[in-house]
Amino acid sequence: MRHALAKILAVFLLSAAAVAKAAPAETGASAGARIAQRWCVNCHVISNAQAGVVPQGPPSFPTIAKSGMSADQLRAFLSHPHGAMPDLALTRTEIDDLIAYIQSLR
Repeated sequence: MRHALAKILAVFLLSAAAVAKAAPAETGASAGARIAQRWCVNCHVISNAQAGVVPQGPPSFPTIAKSGMSADQLRAFLSHPHGAMPDLALTRTEIDDLIAYIQSLR
């Protein structure tokens, strides 16, 4: 019985480790690009490859990236609702990922 329990536990631990290794959480600029595509693209041009302009006229992400705003300034801006921008209630990790994406456009 003890041997069987140890074998079941070993299989469980190996399976859990394989799942964790196979599906790492996406973070950084690639996760930020997904967030921008989901939440920001309706009002902002979010990439250098995106054609067209949006009618509301907010700055594009490439323009924001080249503005010289630091990560701390972007974080403060994204952490508080402002102007016509909706309160997206992003997590700290999502804000950091979005900042990484914006900075990748420099």
